[in-house]
Formats: sequence, C-alpha cells, structure tokens
Amino acid sequence: MTEMTLRKLRYAMVGGGRDAFIGAVHRKAIALDGQAEFVAAALSSNPEKAKASGRDLFLPDDRNHGDWRGLLDDELKRPAHERIDFVSIVTPNHMHFPVAQAFVEAGFHVVCDKPLVHTREQADALVEAVARKGTVFGVTYNYTGYPMVRQAREMVRSGELGEIRKIVVEYNQGWLATRLEGEGNKQAAWRSDPAQSGAAGAIGDIGSHAENLVATVTGLEIESLCADLTSFVPGRPLDDDGSLLLRFKGGARGVLVASQINTGLENDLRLRISGAQGTLVWRQERPSELTHLPHDGPKRILTRGAPWLCESARRASRIPSGHPEGFIEAFANIYGGVIADIRAKLAGVAADPLAADYPRVEDGARGVRFIERTVTSAKSEVKWTAW
Repeated sequence: MTEMTLRKLRYAMVGGGRDAFIGAVHRKAIALDGQAEFVAAALSSNPEKAKASGRDLFLPDDRNHGDWRGLLDDELKRPAHERIDFVSIVTPNHMHFPVAQAFVEAGFHVVCDKPLVHTREQADALVEAVARKGTVFGVTYNYTGYPMVRQAREMVRSGELGEIRKIVVEYNQGWLATRLEGEGNKQAAWRSDPAQSGAAGAIGDIGSHAENLVATVTGLEIESLCADLTSFVPGRPLDDDGSLLLRFKGGARGVLVASQINTGLENDLRLRISGAQGTLVWRQERPSELTHLPHDGPKRILTRGAPWLCESARRASRIPSGHPEGFIEAFANIYGGVIADIRAKLAGVAADPLAADYPRVEDGARGVRFIERTVTSAKSEVKWTAW
C-alpha cells in the first residue's frame, strides 16, 4: 500500500448549501466511515449564499468558492498532492451534466445525484467521457445500499426464486399533494420546473429510483413499457403521478408506480419479486427486514446483521442486528463503494467487486433512457382501449 492509498481521500461538493436537504445527507454519509474529508466546495448557484454556506461548515476561505467553475479552476491550479480526489454533485438536475462533464474531462472522479442528466445525448456523452478518461463515476441510487436489498439481489441472481415472473415496485409519497411550489418551497419549486427538473416530475425524481432498484436486484432489462402520467395538482407542468406496465426481456412482467400525491404517505418504497419458486418483499420504511415466501415452505423474515446473510449484505452493515440502521447508512455504502474503487485506482490494482459495489454512470444513463421512454409512452394513446 502506498501513502496515497492510506490517507483519507479529499472531496469537494457542488450544491447542497443552506436549506438544501440532500447535501447534508451526503456529507453525513461520507463522514460515517472516516474515509474521506470535506475540503472544498461551491455550495450554491448564488455566490453569496455559497460562501456563507461554506463558512457554516468551516471551509477555509481559499477553498470556499462562489461558483463551481471557480472551484474547478482552483483545483486544477493546485499541486497534485493537494487536489481533491472526487467531487460530489448535489445540485438540481439541470446542473448535473455541465458540472459532471467538466470535472470528468479534467480527470476528477465524480459522484452525482440522480437522475443523472436531462437527455439521452447528455448521458451518452458522460458514459463516453468516463470511459475515455478512466475515472470513477458513481450515481447515488442510495436504496441499493441497504443490506437487505443486497441480500435480495443475491437470492434472485443465485436462482433461489426460480424463473422471475412478476415484479411490482411502488414508490409512493404525499408531500406534493398540494401546490407547495406556489408557497415558496424550494424543493418543490425546482422539482416541478421543467427547465430544472427535466422532462419528468415524479417519474424522474422517484420513478428513476424504482427502476434502478428493480434492475439492481433482478438484473432484468425492460423490453417495452406502457405509461400513464398525470399532473393532479392544478398548474403543475410536470407529472406528480405515474403508473407503468413493464415487459422484461426473458418474459417477466412488471408494474411500476411512482406518485407524490398520495396524501399522508411518507417515503413508501416497496418491492415485490415473484418467481416460480417463491417471492421476496422489501419495504424501505422497514429496511432491515426482507420477507421470503418460498413455494414449498413457511414464510421467513430475514433481518439485517444476521450471520447467515450473503457477504455483500453482511459487509453493508456496521452494527449488530437489532440496532436500527437506515437511510444515511445506505448512502454511506454507496460512497464506500466509490471510495474503494478510487483507492484501487490510486494503488494501480483491480478493485474488489464486493467492496466497489455502487451504481455507475451506465446505471444513470439507463435511468435517463427509462425516463425518456416513459414520457414518450405517456404521450401516446395507442395502447388504450376505450370502455
């Protein structure tokens, strides 16, 4: 091991300043395992707010920037031993592509929130740039970091459920049941603005999580889909509710629901996978449990931290069973995978696949194609049969 691989990694953040929900989550997740330190940032599109946010977090003045271009320029001027190892991008969606593309082209490793970018062309350009530059690029589909999701993946991929027949994934929230964007809510405002959010609302914000969860656990590819998108709240230009029928390569069928107008629901992400030999059920609001219903035996409830789980699930747990782990730890597992991959590159060796377990730029690009195809399907009436 070299000195470069033994030290803490250094990271910068773009976005995520004062009043931002997700930036603080990312910083807490990165700090959890003590593998990386926060050294530089451009925390807002507003220069004054960016610098005030950096002062809140005790960044030194010379690395506390008013915009992301200043951050990148400053890092490139620094000697290699002082530069950041990766940047975390937690801006609204419309800034993902220009920031990520610039940092990748400059040779920096990147972690970007989802959805990756606005268009398939942007996604393809990022995939090409990452391949050409040889950089690490993680996308924070954080739900794949839960230990019991990784256990489900192992059980499905090893054939324990037999041939997969039916997949039902639902992501239901209620926080946008009223027009919060008209009441000064910043999170609601940018998510409902096509210029910032992109072509989709709920489907992009949470439907992309649902698609990624299915793809990660099952490994199945969507062959075709039929989508119905609705904006229930008057004056909202993007969808706040979506229902999809899915056909997968190999014959499996699926249903995907993504809705943010289910009044009273909080963060209700559910996955059910049924095969010829059994069914698995997982809920994000009870993340430490995975229900297994085998065809020829009693129902089992598998719990996080148990010694009989697969190695990837055991590695994703930090404390013994019975002690709650959750949302931030799942994020930390994604960052742990990215950091393991960066360390392997610094050492000039191949990364351990179990350690470097995280969604990559290709997963983000697939998510962008999913969003585009869903929007296209929703605009077509070909599949609907009148009553």
